[in-house]
Amino acid sequence: MSIAVSTSTDKIIVDKSRSHRNKAVSKTVRATRERLQAGSSAPSGFEREMLNLYIGSALHGAIAVPLLVALITAVGIYLSGNLSIVVWAVMTLSTHAVTVFLARKARKEDIAADKVPVWRRRFLIGQLLMGLCWATFVTQDCATCGDIRYGLFEGAGLLIALAATAMGTFLLRNALLYTFVPVVAALAFSSLTTADPVHVGLTGVISLSLLFLVFMTDRMNRANVHILSMQSEKDDLIAELEVAKSMSDEARRRAEEANLAKSRFLASMSHELRTPLNAILGFSEVMSTEVLGPLNNPTYKEYTSDIHRSGEHLLNLINEILDLSRIEAGRYDLNEEAVSLVDIADDCIGMVQLRARAKTIAIHAQFEQGMPAVWVDEKAMRQVILNLLSNAVKFTSSGGEVTVKVGWTAGGGQYLSIKDNGPGIPDEEIPIVLSAFGQGSIAIKSAEQGTGLGLPIVQAILAKHNGEFILRSKLREGTEAIAILPARRVLESLPAVEDVPAPARRRKSFA
Repeated sequence: MSIAVSTSTDKIIVDKSRSHRNKAVSKTVRATRERLQAGSSAPSGFEREMLNLYIGSALHGAIAVPLLVALITAVGIYLSGNLSIVVWAVMTLSTHAVTVFLARKARKEDIAADKVPVWRRRFLIGQLLMGLCWATFVTQDCATCGDIRYGLFEGAGLLIALAATAMGTFLLRNALLYTFVPVVAALAFSSLTTADPVHVGLTGVISLSLLFLVFMTDRMNRANVHILSMQSEKDDLIAELEVAKSMSDEARRRAEEANLAKSRFLASMSHELRTPLNAILGFSEVMSTEVLGPLNNPTYKEYTSDIHRSGEHLLNLINEILDLSRIEAGRYDLNEEAVSLVDIADDCIGMVQLRARAKTIAIHAQFEQGMPAVWVDEKAMRQVILNLLSNAVKFTSSGGEVTVKVGWTAGGGQYLSIKDNGPGIPDEEIPIVLSAFGQGSIAIKSAEQGTGLGLPIVQAILAKHNGEFILRSKLREGTEAIAILPARRVLESLPAVEDVPAPARRRKSFA
């Protein structure tokens, strides 16, 4: 058993076989989505961005190295009294100045993607030169201040320089190694040649500190790459959302234009079609009834009957299209009043009884007694019941049965059920018959084809009444259509007021 429930007035058929009109936009969105799903967190994907960040960091922290060099130089002169350390300071500051000059030049040129490896090599060479300067600092000696005292000074200076370099160059991969591998090599060479325990210990401390900071800077570098990756994905998603929004705005604009064109067409054609149809129906009826005289040829009389019947069919089609368009446009106003659903169903059965008898179809009415009135549009409800009854009679074979029920729902509302023992509807065709102009295979093969607007109009009218439409069907067993009105549409009758004798009039006293 297939069951379809619908309370919506918006029935739109989408042709999914049509290709997308904007293929370029669709291709771009698809490529972006695939790239986002594949991920782009590889370090090589953001070399340019990381290099620009390093350049900005080098320029903003350019003053840190001169301050550190000046401090170390002052302490060195104080401890040793030897001005040879000034030569080292000048060499180190010159190398640092070259690095700053390269950073400013790179910022002005706005590095292109193909120039990133070249500039990266330049900055790494600058760091290597800075490392040679620090290696030269290791070779400084102090004969008057003692090995331990000067070793502590060198160790403190190198550790501060190592930490400062790690914080300033973590955006440039391997920069820390290029800077302090020469220092470690110089310390190791000094330890091997002099066997000084101070230099041996200093070599071990600097080496372990370098390994730790290399590990930490690598983690920080990867974290920044991940942040850039997330930011890039966010920008891509925003771009995709903007593209989707522009596409939806364009689709909505075209839909509004199409809807406006449809409304204008229906408004103009309703008058243009009904005027000649009235003449066709009137004259064909006059000719078929032979009001002005007999028709000599009986075939002509048959033709006039066919013309009248075809004109009525076309007029009904126009009326159904206009009704559906008014409902979809929200211009279908309800003229509500208190009516009896049982009385309307009984009248509609009488209207289709002649057609049912012609096909030897029996219509059985099962109405609950004492049903109160409902607050609905009588004309609209008649249209609902007539559409459902006409479908039941139309698709029920000769000798079949149609059962019409009116009763209470579990929620306190009222329902109308029309059930036939016709051929039924396949499961996959129920959404089709519920859509506008949709017809099932049985309706197409039937000799009495309709317009496919009956059930959509029924759904729309019930939705305007806050009701519900249920279609149940099973192939080769029959179909049941149920129209449900909510409990708030049911008018409850109040009990009669009993006559109460008027109270006796009291005599006024002026005493």
